[in-house]
Amino acid sequence: MQSKISIGMIKHIVFYSICLLLLQSQGFAEDKFLPSLNHLAGEGVTQNNEQTFLKLKLAAEQGNAKAQFNLGYLYIIGEGVAQDYSQAFKWFKLAADQGDAGAQNNLGNLYFQGEGVAQDYGQAIKWFKLAAEQGYVRAQNNLGYNYMKGLGVAQDYGQAFKWLMLAADQGSAKAQFNLGDLYYEGKGVAQDYGQAFKWYKLAAEQGDAGAQYNLGDLYHEGKGVAKNYSQSFKWFRLAAEQGNAIAQFNLGIHYKNGEGVTQDYSQAFKWYKLAAEQGVAIAQISLGHLYMNGEGVAKNYSQAIKWYKLAAEQGNAGAQNNLGYFYYAGEGVTQDYGQAIKWFKLAAEQGDVNAQLSLGGLYIKGEGVAQDYSQALKWLKMAADQGVAIAQSSLGFFYYEGEGVAQNYSEAFKWLKLAAEQGEANAQFMLGNLYMNGDGVAKNYSQAIKWLKLAADQGNESAQEKLKSLKAETK
Repeated sequence: MQSKISIGMIKHIVFYSICLLLLQSQGFAEDKFLPSLNHLAGEGVTQNNEQTFLKLKLAAEQGNAKAQFNLGYLYIIGEGVAQDYSQAFKWFKLAADQGDAGAQNNLGNLYFQGEGVAQDYGQAIKWFKLAAEQGYVRAQNNLGYNYMKGLGVAQDYGQAFKWLMLAADQGSAKAQFNLGDLYYEGKGVAQDYGQAFKWYKLAAEQGDAGAQYNLGDLYHEGKGVAKNYSQSFKWFRLAAEQGNAIAQFNLGIHYKNGEGVTQDYSQAFKWYKLAAEQGVAIAQISLGHLYMNGEGVAKNYSQAIKWYKLAAEQGNAGAQNNLGYFYYAGEGVTQDYGQAIKWFKLAAEQGDVNAQLSLGGLYIKGEGVAQDYSQALKWLKMAADQGVAIAQSSLGFFYYEGEGVAQNYSEAFKWLKLAAEQGEANAQFMLGNLYMNGDGVAKNYSQAIKWLKLAADQGNESAQEKLKSLKAETK
């Protein structure tokens, strides 16, 4: 006579079978562990978890490796028992010592994260490698990632490529993403944007947000694939909707510039704000721009300052310069030359030419700081060295007049010529005078007339008057 199987027994069998199915799942160090039982099993499977836990514990204590693995997993997710990483470590270790690849990988994760055990990348590598050598995909990706980053092992892009390729060929999205990075950067393999595109696309199609972002970037820049703003918009949006902050920012750029989508400042504002709220400095400064210009949102200098300040405090030079401007102009904030100097200087020291120019101007005028031509010269030269025409022209004037520096017509000629060649009208006028008088250069009447005419054609009144005077003299 056949014995009847109770509903409770059926539930236990299904639950235990699902636990065993977990051994077939693969993943990445960031994921830490396997998917939740509810996600795999559906309704009803996790009912009576305490009873299931006790049965698993009994089997685990008898040395059953799969039970030990699943018991460790329950301690990780806290189902049927209080979450306890130390206990998870204990049971994963017992299963791992018996050669269970899933347990070896998860034990590596615990060492990697420092959960339930002191963080130890070397031990993480040991257990990842044991699992990877058994063909366990998550472990292969994890091992490749550690070789790629040099965590617990000497950085070795060749080894990284080897293990990531094994995992990627088995369909691991994280491995495909990491492999794409190696091809993109040319590490461990010849740089190949086409191959980077291939692997990012495979990962992106599986929903990996990082790969979706990178794929969007390749489409945007035309690397490994024809430039296509509609496609870059598509992939940035998919990543952005998953919360990828950089993708949210880039999606905002698409909306602001009308790239692959109808221009829409309101949408640009929406996506910039989402990225800015996640702390992305470039998004914060972009959001500040929208508030400052009233694009996609009502003009609001106080809000502009708020977001510029957040970006400035992260060291963003553009935001620091803009913040300096608001304090200088007293827009949206009480005018404060001292604060303007502070923020201009922080930006200028990072090479921001606008801040260098502003700082030079404040030292010339003595606003917020004692008038100091030598300091003005210092900051203007930094901007001049970056090719800024107005800075070059100002520097030429300093050398011509001998203010903040010993008078030097040759140096004056050098800087004025650089500025004049960029079309700076004042520099063209002064250069014409240098040629006319033979200051810092041999007298050359034709060159003098040439530069004076160029300045006059731009409406420079001094040049126009000079030319009139010369014409009168020749009558």
